[in-house]
Amino acid sequence: MAEHTLPLNAIRAFLAAARHQSFTLAAQELNVTHGAVSRQIKNLEDYLGMPLFERRIRQVLLTERGRQFFDEASPALDMLAGAARRVMRDAPTRTVNINVRPSFAVRWLIPHLAGFVERYPGIEPRVVTSTAIVSRAPAPFDIAIRRGETNWPESLKVQRFMEDELLLVASPALLKQTPLADARAIAEHTLLLSRSRRGDWEEWKKLAGLKRSKQQPMLHFDHVHFVLQAAVDGLGLALSPVSLADNDLRSGRLVCPLPELRLPLAPYYLGLGAQAGAEAQLFAKWLAENRVIS
Repeated sequence: MAEHTLPLNAIRAFLAAARHQSFTLAAQELNVTHGAVSRQIKNLEDYLGMPLFERRIRQVLLTERGRQFFDEASPALDMLAGAARRVMRDAPTRTVNINVRPSFAVRWLIPHLAGFVERYPGIEPRVVTSTAIVSRAPAPFDIAIRRGETNWPESLKVQRFMEDELLLVASPALLKQTPLADARAIAEHTLLLSRSRRGDWEEWKKLAGLKRSKQQPMLHFDHVHFVLQAAVDGLGLALSPVSLADNDLRSGRLVCPLPELRLPLAPYYLGLGAQAGAEAQLFAKWLAENRVIS
């Protein structure tokens, strides 16, 4: 056996793959690529000097040694994770301040926060919402998230965070009542519109090859999260960034009836303050691991 540091990340990838009997499902659980899981497991096999999986077409099976390693390593890693959580819980509370727009907070960040709190119980995330550009934020912050790469202060370390697209969404009950076979059938529906994204329907209709119609019934709301709630309640069709509809799409509260009609949107960027501490660094790392959307 090689005399170097035990590859804990590789063991984590192995345990996920062993539970699912699939590198693909392990990649989905860990929010990484199939190739990354495959490389991590190959590194672990090289470290141990033996194969852990029998690779077959569209299937992987644990070898005898792989099964033995899984049975012993799984509870050991759980013990380490438990010990870390207990130590962090007993330590003085640390905080990380995150500045985001209200819709992103309600529709993406907050539904994901439970995972961060579970992993880092000693760190308290404090979410501050603001519609102002980052340079005019009303309160200090450690991390900011906004669309686009403009209007960022030079003092921040800015990195591309998450890709996004605009798509049509509706409640399953509404579509059952009034089916949507193609884009032209939106004429039979009420359209939900956010004042913060006024041009979305016009751009989407251009993509779908539809003409503007002044007769189309519409309901107007201030923010996208109100539009999405109205869509969940069956009040009409909505256009939403995938990022903001992601939680509702995963739960089945909303569906996308015309998935081929998507418009690319400006990606999200993450700005990390120059004086950001270890807590902010951990939060930024956790964000990167959880940025996959539907």
